[in-house]
Amino acid sequence: MSTAPLEVIEPDLDDVVVPDVPWQVIVWDDPVNLMSYVAWVFRKLFGFSKAKARALMLQVHHEGKAVVSSGPREKAELDVFRLHEYGLWATMEKQSS
Repeated sequence: MSTAPLEVIEPDLDDVVVPDVPWQVIVWDDPVNLMSYVAWVFRKLFGFSKAKARALMLQVHHEGKAVVSSGPREKAELDVFRLHEYGLWATMEKQSS
């Protein structure tokens, strides 16, 4: 029994690696959830202080949305999933540079 030699593919060292742009998680205003509940969710999920959670909740209420977290794609996906579990409308997008 003989085995054929394996072909080794060398990496192309001329490729330019662009760092991944962080993703941001956006919570959108909705007509269902109470403002106090939204602030409570922010505190519970992200560990925000009462003042920061209230400020973000008011931004959602007055401006229609607020960025509540940012980071790698996997973290943003998890944050969106967790917000959905609490009934909040959340999306993620690449952070603008």
